[in-house]
Amino acid sequence: MKTWQYSLAASLWLCMAPAVAHSESYPSKPVTLVVTAAPGGVTDILARALGQRLGKIWGQQVIVENKPGASNQIGAAFVANSAPDGYTMLVSPEATFVINPWLYKNLPYDPVKDFVPVTGLISISQALITNPSLPAKDMKELIAFAKKRPDELNYGTFGVGSTGHLNMEMLQIATGMKVVAVHYKGATPALTDVIAGHIQMMFISIGSAIQPSETGKVKLLAVGSAKRLTQYPDIPTAAEAGLPGFEAVSWFGLFAPRNTPGDIVAKVNADVRRVFEDAEFREKLLAANMFESIISSPEQFSAFIKSDAQKWRNVIDTAKVKPD
Repeated sequence: MKTWQYSLAASLWLCMAPAVAHSESYPSKPVTLVVTAAPGGVTDILARALGQRLGKIWGQQVIVENKPGASNQIGAAFVANSAPDGYTMLVSPEATFVINPWLYKNLPYDPVKDFVPVTGLISISQALITNPSLPAKDMKELIAFAKKRPDELNYGTFGVGSTGHLNMEMLQIATGMKVVAVHYKGATPALTDVIAGHIQMMFISIGSAIQPSETGKVKLLAVGSAKRLTQYPDIPTAAEAGLPGFEAVSWFGLFAPRNTPGDIVAKVNADVRRVFEDAEFREKLLAANMFESIISSPEQFSAFIKSDAQKWRNVIDTAKVKPD
């Protein structure tokens, strides 16, 4: 898997079928959005909100089909083997395309050859939180405290290879601190143990960190966004703690099977843009959940994925991360 030439990603992803006027009648039947996670999570909520609004634009039902399991591999493989006609598409987090290839030797799909990126959808900034018992008021103090106690502190993840895991590995690489991972089957049980003091810290979505932070159950030391959040301008960024360029985020995108006609990809991209430009959608979904739009052209999204894949390859190789 690691021998794949990601330098060819942009050209491979953008090799679509010859342009034919498929979009004039598309869609003429229900469209299925396959979600790589169980109902109730961010991927599912995002797909259902998007599907509902696309259905109104298209005058066709948009069905959300959950295919969770195996670190997104089940859903991705299903879409990779679906007809390239625009009627089955994938809503997925980044792990499917930029993390799994470096963790797993044998994937049931090829993240480069089997898909066409349609558009990025959202990104979510992650926050670094600690149990209040840790004597660190900010990220700089935490790093200094941890560096004096190598391998004495631990942190929670929501699974091996999750962004909560790899962002902390990236922080250790950047700072030289050494902390021990404790892997959970989800963010909620890890957060519960940070609050209880069974583990000392974790990276978690800002939306999940705010409430326990405001009630004093955890300390929120920094946010992994490139700049301070509009909703919470008092929370410093990791870059402000002396880590320029450090970002801890997760992202989600929309993909179609390879060889989906280019005009259909362009139509779906344009209609998703219409959804994200709607003021009500932005207020009730994006702002309410602290999601940031990363809507882009297929070409821009392809270039972004290529860059992100190399970043995570470096982190996974340097930290010697292995799957369960």
